[in-house]
Amino acid sequence: MLAPDAGELPRQRAQHLVLEKQVEYRPPDVLLEAEQDFTIQAEAVALGAGSEPRAGDQLTNVIHHTLQARRVRMHHPVSCRHVLSLSVVGAVLLSAAPAARAQSTPPASPILERHEGDDYTRYELLAPDTAQFRIVYEVTATRPGARFYFNVIRKGSEASDEAVFDRMTGQPLPFKVVGGAEARAAGQANADLEASYIQVTLARPVPEKGETRLRIDKTYKDPKSYYREGDLIVFNRGLGIKRNAVVLPPGYELVACNVPSQVLTEGDGRISISFLNTYPGEAPLVVRARPLPKTTAPPRASAMAPPARAERAPSPVAGATVASVPSMASRLDERARQDREIVYFLQQPDTHAFALYHDYTESRPGIAAYFNVVRAGSKASNAAARLLDTGEELKVETITGREIIAAKLDVGDPVEPDSEVVVIRFPAVQKGHSVRLRISETYADQGRYYMDGDQFVWDRRLGRPRNAVVLPAGWYLTASSIPAVVTMTDDGRVRMDYDNPRPDEVAVLLKGRKR
Repeated sequence: MLAPDAGELPRQRAQHLVLEKQVEYRPPDVLLEAEQDFTIQAEAVALGAGSEPRAGDQLTNVIHHTLQARRVRMHHPVSCRHVLSLSVVGAVLLSAAPAARAQSTPPASPILERHEGDDYTRYELLAPDTAQFRIVYEVTATRPGARFYFNVIRKGSEASDEAVFDRMTGQPLPFKVVGGAEARAAGQANADLEASYIQVTLARPVPEKGETRLRIDKTYKDPKSYYREGDLIVFNRGLGIKRNAVVLPPGYELVACNVPSQVLTEGDGRISISFLNTYPGEAPLVVRARPLPKTTAPPRASAMAPPARAERAPSPVAGATVASVPSMASRLDERARQDREIVYFLQQPDTHAFALYHDYTESRPGIAAYFNVVRAGSKASNAAARLLDTGEELKVETITGREIIAAKLDVGDPVEPDSEVVVIRFPAVQKGHSVRLRISETYADQGRYYMDGDQFVWDRRLGRPRNAVVLPAGWYLTASSIPAVVTMTDDGRVRMDYDNPRPDEVAVLLKGRKR
């Protein structure tokens, strides 16, 4: 169902060029040679050697000659993804595709069409003298109808031991390593003829209003990135992916890391660092480690953190209680790996309403429902949900806290008899499988979104690592209590992105005034 002013939800400036190009630039930090410095997802239909270049081809030509490429999140009426925002040439590029802009038609529910990037990369450093490191790269393909996914092999690195898996089923996917010419023939129109790509055949075409989640596993040999320096080992690599982890070899301690990071212990005793990349481009990561003394005892099993995994959802175990203070385990959970994200779309202030969507991955076998406890003082409406892996719409119902208490369910949050609980039901998760959900709602909350004189006030605590707020149409930003990345949508609305690498909440206080 449409939320108030849903037709006003934002579309970023580059959307039409990406739509015309029929490719997806993932991740966007091309010039900075991120791990996937020009990963592109192509449509199922090959363009063919005789195809005329499309207007969007200008985008790639400018990218390679532009020194300011930065990552933004975008909304598109057909499909949404991370795109490249060029600070100097955006206006010129926009003029290349007027026909596409004129013909685009907003979907019935724009909130459910938005796709945030889910890229996460884990580097496991192997024996130092090998100059090798294993890479586990998690990525989401979002182009509706796509049958292939192309992952560039970074120049200067020698790849081996490749494997690709469908994250919904855990099953391996067929792939092959191709050159740039073969990648172009298969539909990757702007493939670098001097580069190599992993061409993945997807288990099913990317669903309309959905996505396909992949895990790419490979080993790189790169002496320029991983080397010895006296008695130290050094991992020196620019990382453009926004969520990253680096695991030291067994028996090494961390002595230097120039990017603020969590420090964690793996289940097998290895030390790891993990961080959210809050830089506008790549993070210039340099990690140094040295061998522990041979007499150093290995850590006890009880002292080891569990293996890194996605953010844990509330456990529906009867009789369990909810701790008011975060546990040690939750505080040491890998923040960058947590995969929940949320975007708020503020409606006109006199409505006290804001639409939102949040994405969530469930991987626990047997779980078949998600419970969302509405905050006290808020009222939820227009609830909808989708299984992103298939595009299937899911059943949604709203029940009371009284019913939850009677059923003796622990839904992970305190529940009062008068609490409002939105329940999303989906097929039970099978062992080794996972599901990705998108849930949208509209909240009304007079206590947290209201007018103060001639300014609106939006006051809310945000607990997820990745949060975004889009201002109401016709209003401009006058204050934000928490540092944010600010971008503007093509319809003039202002968006703030709050990436919080800390395992706590941020109290966001926003103010704005009507133009």
